Amino acid sequence: MNKKLIVVLKSSPRSQSSSSLLADQVAAGVQSKGAEPVVFDLAGMNINPCDACDFCQSGDVGCSVKDDMQQIYPKLREADGIVIASPVYWFTLCAQAKVCIDRWYALQGDWGNILEGKRFGLILAYGDTDPYTSGGINAIRSFQDMVRYLHGEAVGIVYCTSVKPGDVSSQPELLKRAFHLGDIIAE
Repeated sequence: MNKKLIVVLKSSPRSQSSSSLLADQVAAGVQSKGAEPVVFDLAGMNINPCDACDFCQSGDVGCSVKDDMQQIYPKLREADGIVIASPVYWFTLCAQAKVCIDRWYALQGDWGNILEGKRFGLILAYGDTDPYTSGGINAIRSFQDMVRYLHGEAVGIVYCTSVKPGDVSSQPELLKRAFHLGDIIAE
């Protein structure tokens, strides 16, 4: 049996952000199940927006924009699961996460849907005390709609208040929940 592969997309521009630290816990949970986590730090990558050329819809699976998404696409194809880790900026996912997700357009079309049946998880950190007033709920709803559209399976969401970068490092229960998300997505 092949080892399961789980892609973890860290999108915060802060390397020690709460969403990044939680994503690291997810990766550790994935490893604990004997699966392979592949972590991408989107903020450090050159990912351009979709230019709507529709090359990917021409029958060839691929994207005409040659940037760092070319490193991510093969892993998304191989992946059994995908976890998106994002801070909430302006009431939804941050731009680094969103630009990557927008480019998933190249993975589905009349010829099929490469992401169909995959398992998905979401990590969110926001600077408010409430998922509604922070906009976290908008990110959650977008995630749920996206997974439904892709005919995937949403296996878990971990979200938290984090006023300062790395606040979650002093919240063992939250770290445990993120680790458990890694366990679940790798099953």
